[in-house]
Amino acid sequence: MLVESPPEQSAETAPAPPARRAVRAFGLLLAVAILVLVALASIAIGAKELSLGQVWHGLFEDSGTYGDVVVAERLSRTVLGLLAGAALGLAGAVLQALTRNPLADPGLLGINAGASAAVVTAITYFGVTSLSGYVWFAFFGAAAVGALVWFLGGSRGATPVRLALAGTAISAALYGYLQAVMIMDEAALGKMRFWTVGSLASATDSTITQVLPFLLTGTVLALALARPLNAMAMGDDTAKALGADLNRTRALSMLAATVLCGAATAACGPIVFVGLMVPHVVRSFTGPDLRWILPYAAILSPVLLLGADVIGRIVARPSELQVGIVTAILGGPVFILLVRRRRTAQL
Repeated sequence: MLVESPPEQSAETAPAPPARRAVRAFGLLLAVAILVLVALASIAIGAKELSLGQVWHGLFEDSGTYGDVVVAERLSRTVLGLLAGAALGLAGAVLQALTRNPLADPGLLGINAGASAAVVTAITYFGVTSLSGYVWFAFFGAAAVGALVWFLGGSRGATPVRLALAGTAISAALYGYLQAVMIMDEAALGKMRFWTVGSLASATDSTITQVLPFLLTGTVLALALARPLNAMAMGDDTAKALGADLNRTRALSMLAATVLCGAATAACGPIVFVGLMVPHVVRSFTGPDLRWILPYAAILSPVLLLGADVIGRIVARPSELQVGIVTAILGGPVFILLVRRRRTAQL
């Protein structure tokens, strides 16, 4: 059963002491340093072993074999991992604040299901076979489901519980449709099998270019929502007293999460647990203030995604495990731990 968490004290009315702000700022810089190291590892480490000298040569001096491996493949998937990871982390943080459920993730509102159903429809009924074609169908599928969830959840009268229930119901229906189509169409099953697990391996400059405007727009919108979402964490009546427009904040939060998760899913396929784990973990050391949660989630989510991608390349050499499989393997035990901790805290 979906239950709203009790309102948390907003950082708007309880500013953190200077010492804690300094610690948070230092932690943010440390997170950036970790992200840089993981990004460098993503470029240097792959299913094909290359020395650091060969990687350097491929990046800056060679347009031949090393350049093809390092620049055309690893650099593109690293950039896409950075963008998609940040998008999933921000979407998860916004949805957890919107639904007042710290265990919510982008899949809760049916966004992943919408993207997946649109892609299988494109393959089966429109003959789309290229990743560039998947991107647009996936994005518009996610956007359509986001709008439908908003409408069924009550639009201007939407509440966190109604949005979550609407998203869950639509997800169940769409996944049933997706499974039915793939069972009846073996060709669709073969083409969808790689996309549905979530992967960065098909990253190209074209894919990045197509989703970048949406990711940037969603990122700016999500960061701008930190203050009104902080006010809403104190409860609807208090938020209204503080001047927050509840309907506008909820609508813009839905829009931001849909754009971010839709674009990331369109480019990489549905990747689970990133939008759930990172914001939840971040909240444990930043507190409830979204002005800190959002930047931390945008930095540490790519660390998780790229780190999982690197692990997937190492453990299955000379082949590789898709990043969606690795995040699911890592995320399952972590999710169980989070649920047990939350249950213990409520006893």
